[in-house]
Amino acid sequence: MLDMFRRPTDPPEYNYLYSIPGIAFLGGYGWAAANNFPDVHQMAYLAASLCCVGALGGLSSQPTARLGNALGIIGVTTGLAATLGQMKIPMEVVAQMGGTMALGGILGAIIAKRIPITDLPQLVAAFHSFVGAAAVLTCIAHFLAHADHLAADPSVAVIKTSLFLGTWIGGITWSGSLIAYGKLQGLLKSDPLMLPGRHALNAGLLGLSAASMVGFLGTHDIGFGMGMLGATTGLSALMGVTLTSAIGGADMPVVITVLNSYSGWALCAEGFMLDNSLMTVVGALIGSSGAILSYIMCKAMNRSLPNVIMGGFGAPTGEAMKVTGTHTEVNVEQAVDLVTEANNIIITPGYGLCVAKAQYPVAEMVSMLRKKGKNVKFAIHPVAGRMPGQLNVLLAEAGVPYDIVHEMEEVNGEFPETDLVLVIGANDTVNSAAEEDPNSIIAGMPVLRVWLAKNVIVMKRSLATGYAAVDNPVFFKQNTSMLLGDAKKTCDALLDKIKHRYSEL
Repeated sequence: MLDMFRRPTDPPEYNYLYSIPGIAFLGGYGWAAANNFPDVHQMAYLAASLCCVGALGGLSSQPTARLGNALGIIGVTTGLAATLGQMKIPMEVVAQMGGTMALGGILGAIIAKRIPITDLPQLVAAFHSFVGAAAVLTCIAHFLAHADHLAADPSVAVIKTSLFLGTWIGGITWSGSLIAYGKLQGLLKSDPLMLPGRHALNAGLLGLSAASMVGFLGTHDIGFGMGMLGATTGLSALMGVTLTSAIGGADMPVVITVLNSYSGWALCAEGFMLDNSLMTVVGALIGSSGAILSYIMCKAMNRSLPNVIMGGFGAPTGEAMKVTGTHTEVNVEQAVDLVTEANNIIITPGYGLCVAKAQYPVAEMVSMLRKKGKNVKFAIHPVAGRMPGQLNVLLAEAGVPYDIVHEMEEVNGEFPETDLVLVIGANDTVNSAAEEDPNSIIAGMPVLRVWLAKNVIVMKRSLATGYAAVDNPVFFKQNTSMLLGDAKKTCDALLDKIKHRYSEL
C-alpha cells in the first residue's frame, strides 16, 4: 500500500535496513528470555507498545509513513514473540499455531492481491467482522478454561467484567460489520431500515444485556455463566444488526470508523481479561483513534457521535424537495473548450473515479494543464468514496502532487473565484440539496459548493442518484454541463483532445 505514495523522482529507499534493529531486538529478547532475566516479557511488551504508538505517529503523514509502517511491523512482531515466549507452549502446539498462522497469511496475501482498491471499504468491514468474532470466541474460551478457579482470583471482578464486555462489544462488531459489508457490496439495500419502535428495541436489548452482565458477575456456576455469555452474544449480535441497518448508505464511511473503534475496545477488554498489557495498549490505540476519526467524520457530515452509535441517521424528516428542470449536455470537444479557456480549475473526484480507475488520465491531464500555466487543484470531501482517505490514496497512486490536493474546508471558499469545476464521479458530496432542502436526508451535511463556480462540468454515467439516493439539483443549474459516460473513457477522450488542442498551438 505504501508503494502507492512513491514518486518517480523520489530517491532510492533501503527499507530492508529497518529489519536490522528489529532482528537485533528479537535476538536480544530471545537471549534474555533464555537466561531467565526478570520481567523480560513485560519489557518486550513495553517496547512493542511504544513501537505501535510510534507507528501511528509515523503513519499520520506521507514523509514518515514508511518509518511508521516499519515501526508497526517491529512492534507487532515483537509482541507476538513476547507472547509466545511467555506462554512456554509445547512444540506440538507451536506446530499447530504455526500452521494456522501460515494458512491465514496465505489467505491474507491472496485477498490482498485480488481485491481492487475500490473494494477496500467492504474488505475493511469484513476484517472487522473477523475481529468481533475472534473477541467473542476468545472470551468464551477463556471463561471455559479458567472458570473453575476464577472465584479464588482476587481480581475476579475485573476479569469477568472485561470478559463480558469483550463478548458484548465483539458481538456488536461482528454482526454490524457483516451488515456494513452487505450494504457496501450491494448485497443489501443501502437505504436505512427504520424498524417500528427501533429505539425502544435497542434500549430493551441494552437492558437485557445489562441484566445478563449482572447475572454473570453474580454467579460462580459455570453453566449459568455460559448461559449469560451466550445470551449476551445473541443480544449484542442482534443489536449490531438493528444499529447498522438503521444507518443510510451515504453514512457508511462513518460506520467503518465506528466499527473500527468497536473492534479496538473489544481488543482492549481482552487485554484486561488475559492480563496482556500489549493487547490493552494496542486496543486502546485502535479504539481511541477510531473514535477520534468517527468524530471528525461526523463533524464533516453534520452528525453527532451519539447519533451514529444509536443508528438511524440518514433518514428523511419530511417530504423532500422535488428536483425539476432540464439538464444541459456537452460533448468532449465542448468540454475541452471550457477547460482550455479556464485559468482556475478545481477537480472534485468521487467514488465514480475509484470504480472507473480514472485517476491516471486525470493525473496526466492535470500535469499538462499546470505546465500550461493553469492553476489546478483537487478538492476532497472528508467522506468522498466509501472509506476515509480513499480518494487521497488513489490520487497519490497516480502521482498527483500532495500540495494540490486540498480538504473541503481549505478550498470551499474558493469556488466563487473558480472558472471551472470538474466533478468526476461525485454526487452526494457536491449535492446542493444539503443546503437548499431542509427535508433532505443529507440536510445540514457540509458539501463542496461547486455550483458557485462560473462553470461546472459533471462527469457521470447518467443522471442517477448517488449512494444516498438523493436527487442532485446541481445537475439542472444553468452553469452546469453534463458530460455523460464512463469516467475512464471520458477522461481518456478528454486527455487526448487536450493534447491535440495544445499541439496545434
